[in-house]
Amino acid sequence: MENKRRIYLDNAATTRVDEEVLQEMLPYFRDNYANPSAIYSFAGEAKKAVGRAREQAAALIGAKPNEIYFTAGGSESDNWAIRAVAEGLANKGRHIITTKIEHHAVLHTCEYLEKQGYEVTYLDVDSDGKVLPEALQRAIRPDTILISVMAANNEIGTLEPLAVIGKIAHERGILFHTDAVQAYGHIPLDVEAMHIDLLSASGHKMNGPKGVGILYCRENVRLHPLIHGGAQERGRRAGTLNVPGIVGFGKAAELSGKTMQERTARETALRDYLIDRVLTEIPYTRLNGHRQDRLSNNANFCFRFIEGESLLILLDQKGICGSSGSACTSGALDPSHVLLAIGLPHEIAHGSLRLTLSEETTEEELSYVVETLKEIVERLRNMSPLYEDFVKQEKGK
Repeated sequence: MENKRRIYLDNAATTRVDEEVLQEMLPYFRDNYANPSAIYSFAGEAKKAVGRAREQAAALIGAKPNEIYFTAGGSESDNWAIRAVAEGLANKGRHIITTKIEHHAVLHTCEYLEKQGYEVTYLDVDSDGKVLPEALQRAIRPDTILISVMAANNEIGTLEPLAVIGKIAHERGILFHTDAVQAYGHIPLDVEAMHIDLLSASGHKMNGPKGVGILYCRENVRLHPLIHGGAQERGRRAGTLNVPGIVGFGKAAELSGKTMQERTARETALRDYLIDRVLTEIPYTRLNGHRQDRLSNNANFCFRFIEGESLLILLDQKGICGSSGSACTSGALDPSHVLLAIGLPHEIAHGSLRLTLSEETTEEELSYVVETLKEIVERLRNMSPLYEDFVKQEKGK
C-alpha cells in the first residue's frame, strides 16, 4: 500500500519556493515581461525590479549593489570566481589553495585549471570538517593568487572560520573566495568583516527559485567576463536577464534576512532533538560534522553495517525524503569525498544519511522519522553478515 505521508528533509538539496517569493515573481512572466536592457519606458519596471533585487542581495551580506552579478546558480558562480581570478592573475602566480571537502563545482574547476598548468593545494580538514588556519598558513606560497574555502559544508553542515581565513588571505595580499551556497540566508555573513573578495550563492537553497544565483565581487577586484556578447551585467555576463528569477532571488534574500534569527533558533532546537534521539536510540551510529558549529538545519549520520542507498529507498517507502553521502554511479557505490576527508573508512562512509530541516519541520515529524529509522536500521543490520559477526564478537568479550 502506497504511503501517502511525505516528510521532506532534503532542504540542503533544494527548498520549496516561498509564497511571497512566488507572488513577487509572477508579474514578470506576463505583465512586466519587457527586456530590462531596452530603452523604451515599458522596460523601466523590469529594470527597476532588477535594481531592487541587486540591493536586496547585497544587503544580506553587507555588500554594495554594484558588487552583485546575477548568474544561473551556485555552480556557475563558483566556476566564474575561480576561473576569472586564475585568468586575471596568471602573470602574478598560478597557485590556488582550496580544501578537500569543497563542492564539486569548486573541486572540478580546480582540476580543470590544473590541466591548464595551475597548481592547486587541497587542504586537509580535521575530524569535524574544519580547516586548520595553521595548515592554511603553511600552504601559502609567493605565487598563491586565490584561497577558496566554503562557508558551510553542504554534506556535514560544518561552519568554517571565514573571518580567520579572510584575515590570513588579506594579510598576505591573496584574494579570498567562499562558496556560500549553503550559508547565504542561513547564517550571518559580512563580506567586510570576513575579508571576503568573492562569494557564490544560489536562490533555491533559501526558498527562492532555481536557475538563479549571484556572484559577489569586491569592486576593486578585476572580474574577467564569463560570457561574451551583450553588455548585460556591466559587460561581464552577456545574455538577457532572467528577470522573474532575479526578482525571486531578491525577495528570498530579503525574507531570509528578516526571519534568520528566529528561524535558525527554531531549527537548531529541532536539529538537536533529532541528533540526540538518533545517537541515543540507535547504537553504532555517529554524527558527522561539528556538534555546535554547524548549520542550524543539518544532521548527518553514519550507521555502521548498512548501505546508505538501501536506507534511502526504505525511508522513501515510508514517505521520508533524505539524502546519502553515497552516490550510485554505473552500479558502483562511491563513498562521499567529504566523509573520507574527515577520516572515515569506506565501509562506514557508505552508511551515511543527511537530513536537512526547514522552517516547516515539526517535532512530531522528526519523532516519526526516528522511530522509522530505528526499524529500518535494525532490519538492514539483521541482513548483514558483517553485523552478525560483530555481534558475536561483542558477546564473546
